[in-house]
This record gives sequence, C-alpha cells and structure tokens, in this order.
Amino acid sequence: MAARTAVKRRRIAAVVALAAVVTAGLAVHTLLPDSAVTDIAGDALYAAAVAAFIVVLAPRWNPLLIGGIAAAWCIGIELFQLTGVPVRVAEVFAPAVLVLGTVFDARDLVVYVLAIAVVTAVDVAVGRSAGLTP
Repeated sequence: MAARTAVKRRRIAAVVALAAVVTAGLAVHTLLPDSAVTDIAGDALYAAAVAAFIVVLAPRWNPLLIGGIAAAWCIGIELFQLTGVPVRVAEVFAPAVLVLGTVFDARDLVVYVLAIAVVTAVDVAVGRSAGLTP
C-alpha cells in the first residue's frame, strides 16, 4: 500500500512539474527575445520536461534510468537536427519546432546533460525526503 501511494504521489508531482516546466518553456520561447541565455534556458527546460514526462509515464522507474533515457532522447533529437528534417517539418507545422528544434548546436548537448543531471539529483533527493520514490 505504501509503495502504491508513493507511485501515485510521484506521478502527481511529475505532472505538476511538467506543467510548470512547459509553461516556463513556452514563456521563454514566446515572451523573451532570442539570445544565448534564452536558448540555454529553453534547452534546460526542454530536458526537464522530457524527464518529467518519463516519470509521468513510468513513476516506478529509478531516477537514474529516467535521467539516462531523457539524456538519450535529447541527444537523439539534437543529432536528428543534423539531417535537416526538423527544419522542413517546422516549415510545414510550426509547433514542431518546440519538440524537434531546428538546427544542430553542440552547446545544446552540454546543456541537456547538465540539466538532466540536476533534474535527476533533485528527483533522487526529493524522492527520498518526501517519500516519492516507490
């Protein structure tokens, strides 16, 4: 029973975090001028959203596994940009840029990994202290 409650609480916490991160990401994307700072912030928020989404889908999974999957997803998306496909998709369906990005930037890889490391550390620490880890 306690494990079931922990899973439910972790999923709810992840949904709330995901909503907050997506809201912040959309605000950065739409309200602030394009700059290196907003690009980095957007990348970090994207990585956090990916990790939170994975927790929503699989709240029983270990935070390190979730962090690894989130990092692999973000790196994969960034490398996919080398193909030019995301730019072409965004020309047809502009909101796709929010998921696929546009052009490759090696700095994004570093931001993703660092952001996911922070998110994973917070997931571990909060999970332990708040009883959110099943």
